[in-house]
Amino acid sequence: MLDKVADFYEEAVDNAVDAMSSLMEPFIMVILGGITGTLIIAMYLPIFKMGEVVSG
Repeated sequence: MLDKVADFYEEAVDNAVDAMSSLMEPFIMVILGGITGTLIIAMYLPIFKMGEVVSG
């Protein structure tokens, strides 16, 4: 009987974890995209500023 109860609760926890991870996945992608975009802008902005100084 305890095995059946343990299986039931284990399945419930697995379902809850799957639902939570599927909800968090888009937010994680947005955060990682923001971090990546910020790093790219931080690397290329000085290059563009240096190009303005040289040409202008």
